[in-house]
Amino acid sequence: MTSHPAAPSPDNSYTFTAIGLHWLIALAIIGSFALGFYMADLPISPQKLRFYSWHKWAGVTIFLFVVLRLGWRLAHRPPELPAGMPAWQRSVAAATHVLLYLLMVAVPLSGWLMSSAKGFQTVWFGVLPLPDLLTKNAELGDLLQALHRLLNYSMAAIVFAHLGAALKHHFIDRDDVLARMLPFLRTPSGDTQ
Repeated sequence: MTSHPAAPSPDNSYTFTAIGLHWLIALAIIGSFALGFYMADLPISPQKLRFYSWHKWAGVTIFLFVVLRLGWRLAHRPPELPAGMPAWQRSVAAATHVLLYLLMVAVPLSGWLMSSAKGFQTVWFGVLPLPDLLTKNAELGDLLQALHRLLNYSMAAIVFAHLGAALKHHFIDRDDVLARMLPFLRTPSGDTQ
């Protein structure tokens, strides 16, 4: 008889859909942030305009995946946090998740609003023109650009905090918090270490 690793408890695991959407969105956000950071100070050129189009396409795609992820999250209860986790850590974890979801909606939306106010329509993948959400207004466009940048840096800070907390849980607390999003970290007994 062959022994098989113990399957994770359904109460203590994310669904494969939730895991897939988590990592897909995470990679898309990192790529879009890196592209936005890189292209911001480039001189105007056809290449910079191409980068802006790619960045906007990524933003719309991320927005759609986040809406899908929110729908999935509402229909599927997330796994319980470890029983021994202090109440303040539970509160911080909940607040961090709420902030991440708010920012994952607000960042692409602020970019879309900025693009509309600056008079540049978003055409998703160069095929589907999206409606402008605002009329052209250069001053408002500049304000929205500053807001978009602030929201991006805020999200980057929260993502780093989220990542730091996940690593702390894995390497210091030695619980299964990180393994719930990276199932290959689970050991046959279900412990992560």
